[in-house]
Amino acid sequence: MIDEDDPLGPLDPDFAAQFKRDDRRPACQLYLISPLDVSGGFPDRLRRALGAGPVAAFQFRVKDIDQHAAAALAEPLQKICAEHDVAFIINDSIALAKRLGADGVHLGQGDGDPREARAELGPGAQIGVTCHASRHLAMEAGERGADYVAFGSYFPTTTKQVEHHAEPVLLSWWSTMFEIPCVAIGGITPANGRPLVEAGADFLAVSHAVWGGDEEAAVKAFAAVLAR
Repeated sequence: MIDEDDPLGPLDPDFAAQFKRDDRRPACQLYLISPLDVSGGFPDRLRRALGAGPVAAFQFRVKDIDQHAAAALAEPLQKICAEHDVAFIINDSIALAKRLGADGVHLGQGDGDPREARAELGPGAQIGVTCHASRHLAMEAGERGADYVAFGSYFPTTTKQVEHHAEPVLLSWWSTMFEIPCVAIGGITPANGRPLVEAGADFLAVSHAVWGGDEEAAVKAFAAVLAR
């Protein structure tokens, strides 16, 4: 079935079988996404998670609260990320990212243009774009200046409603054709993540697999998967 967002149609499954990761490409890294509730003791949980193993980035993702409340929740988390040299990325809101001086912003398809984000946040900001299962959307994001593209969902997930399902071959194709990093997202766990690394993912984006249980144990388990 052709993804409605991808007029390029399906990829040849044999592409994945022939794929070999370019040794010049950095090793796959862990990208944490916050739960929707980051109040209470969550800052301590974040500190434990970031101390348990290598994490490249943390995305602050909250919904249905005003910018002042979001900023108050984000500031202590941003400080913890800075202490651990972890990029602090804001989900959806260019305005909140600018207000906080965040390291970057992650945009859904309805959250603004990467060019707008670049103009507001400057040349050093990390700008990511959700591209579902679409090569067309990913190439469009790259042309508009995105620093990374995110594909998914790869597996069933409770974090958000799944409307698009991506195949690992998409990661293989992207990392063969383009230097811009690609992020795999959606239901990824230590048990199922390794094939996505081998398919070409530059980052594994995870949320419930870490925050749904013991965050320290989960980050350590992902570190073992990524180190293999």
